[in-house]
Amino acid sequence: MTATVQSSKAVDGLSKDRSKRAGFETPADKPPQRLFVPGPTDVHPATLAAQDMPMIGHRSDELESLFGKCSEQLQALYHTEARVFTVAASGSGLQEAAIRNGVGGRVINFVNGAFSQRWHDVSAGCDKEAVAVAVPWCTAVKPARVEEALEQALAGGPVDAITVVHNETSTGVASPLEEIAETVRRTSPDTLILVDAVSSFSGVKLPFDAWGLDLLLTSSQKALAVPPGLAFAAVSDRLMERAATLSDRGWYFDFLQLDKYRQRSTTPATPAISLLRALSVQLDRIFAEGLEARYARHAHCGQMSRAWAVDNGFGLMAEPGYESDTVTTVENSRGLDISGLNGFLGRREMQIANGYGPYRGKAFRIGHMGEVWPSDLERLFSAIEAFAAGEQR
Repeated sequence: MTATVQSSKAVDGLSKDRSKRAGFETPADKPPQRLFVPGPTDVHPATLAAQDMPMIGHRSDELESLFGKCSEQLQALYHTEARVFTVAASGSGLQEAAIRNGVGGRVINFVNGAFSQRWHDVSAGCDKEAVAVAVPWCTAVKPARVEEALEQALAGGPVDAITVVHNETSTGVASPLEEIAETVRRTSPDTLILVDAVSSFSGVKLPFDAWGLDLLLTSSQKALAVPPGLAFAAVSDRLMERAATLSDRGWYFDFLQLDKYRQRSTTPATPAISLLRALSVQLDRIFAEGLEARYARHAHCGQMSRAWAVDNGFGLMAEPGYESDTVTTVENSRGLDISGLNGFLGRREMQIANGYGPYRGKAFRIGHMGEVWPSDLERLFSAIEAFAAGEQR
């Protein structure tokens, strides 16, 4: 196992007792958090209720107004002037769309966990020349490794794109995306930079334009705290130019077609209207909180979770310095029965996630994204401590 036990000082010196003085006051209308898994996350009642509104025609002025509003807000959330596509799909669907629209020849897939492995499988499934670059689980994709892999690959010809998962949900590792992007632009300027930010987008600031990315995809059910079923991608002009040269883009995820309809504030196929209504309400709530305040809250919850784990005799699975601010993977160094723990938590209307894949039973994951506030984590930590102390009811 790659766990690294760190002292409280090494994880920002923040103990759970200090969270009450950090200035993050839980909103009065927020129910207690139930899901502390890395998605789907709890959805605010006002966001859920938006789905009960009457149905409207998918080619109506009302739909175009709704879609246009959401698109503008998503651009602001992406910190971009580029187009943002909204589709009825999971994030995995947009992994495939990125490959179909951005890769004609070779693609390098950096694999440091389960979801970056999936993107490699998608690339191969689309019959591309997919080169997997293995990075040990629980460690980040580093700029030096990116440069080395690109230089080796370029000796055999052009590389159309690289793929990287910014925040590996399976391990709680966040890779240094800004530095990776700078390395790609310097080493191979024509190589597209395709990024999966499914479990970090809107919890962490990811300035699409400033970092020179070509595609940044996410989905609705993680830090955005919208019900599952929508996926989003900011897409650069140069990726659109690449797409125009490819003949096997498919139909549903054809970026040229999506862009044509996007300019009319609609989609080629019937959109998920009820989910768009929920998205609209949630985006209003996100901007009412304030983007910088939202990013700070997620960072604080990440610090708080890491400090709690170490203070209570657990290890941290993520490589030091590359820990996620939206999901913490805790080494189960105290040998807790995670299934029993979740049963205990379930009686208190809470749930965490087991370790993923090879870490099942050896680790557990705490999602602290979307609607999670410090007071929610205090409640969760108190319950885990009670279980660890032998309380069974």
